[in-house]
Amino acid sequence: MKIARLFRQLAVAATLASAAVALTLPFATIAQAQGSPAAPAATSTAAGTGGGATTVKVKEKTLWDELKQVNPIVLVALLAGSVLMIWFGVDGVIRTTHARAIPKIQVAQFREFFKAGDYVAAYNYAKSNFSPLSDVVRAGISFLPDGKVMTEEAMFGEIARINGTLMGRVSYLSVIGVCAPMVGLCGTVFGMMGAFSKLGESGIGDPSALSAEIGEVLVATATGLLLAIPAFILYYVLRNRITVILHDVQETASGLFRKMPYESFDGYHLGDDEIYAAQPNWVDQESPAATPAVQ
Repeated sequence: MKIARLFRQLAVAATLASAAVALTLPFATIAQAQGSPAAPAATSTAAGTGGGATTVKVKEKTLWDELKQVNPIVLVALLAGSVLMIWFGVDGVIRTTHARAIPKIQVAQFREFFKAGDYVAAYNYAKSNFSPLSDVVRAGISFLPDGKVMTEEAMFGEIARINGTLMGRVSYLSVIGVCAPMVGLCGTVFGMMGAFSKLGESGIGDPSALSAEIGEVLVATATGLLLAIPAFILYYVLRNRITVILHDVQETASGLFRKMPYESFDGYHLGDDEIYAAQPNWVDQESPAATPAVQ
């Protein structure tokens, strides 16, 4: 179990590292282009008509030079997606750790309260100490007077609520993974429209210039894919982590309620949740004729 957990943590760390590199690489290239002297251009020689050699300078393009060819709106959208991916990834990892979901100090305190039979103190402690385990225990304690079935259903319902909350945040990674290639494709389409517009104006006199334009606009699609791949990896890794952590929460809470004397709680009310259900309004009426038929 510990080895599997270690491998999951290593996978998340590797994914976050690749995402961070994908996000910071354009900014590092910008800083290098602005703060360092220009790189020497590559040279090539070709035979001239007079028998001599003609030197042709070929400028080497940096990553930022490639990204500058992308539509600015598309580029900003992809950079914003990178920031959101790292944000939701880090947030998901933090929320699905054992220390956050099942704090050891809370487990020890709940066991002491349950051993002493002080369920009111256990309820108040669960209410004042936030964690998925505390929420599940609090829901179970509040339904103890209603019997075993209602207690277990309340705990399962709370686990389902926590799962919905966690998956609701993690699902944004899936949205980023789906939308990033589409945004990159939009940048490619806009660039291709500009390239073919130039082709229509000047003709195909220079095929190499047209191929260069097409190669540059494909950078948008590549950038979208580089954003989508780690986003999908993070989504599936975090989804599996949520499943595992909620299973551990359920096992820990079920261990606390094992052999619970539910019959001893009959007639009591635990917790501060208001009870709205009351006796039917015809029960206290004295005239039997006024009593309506209940079907």
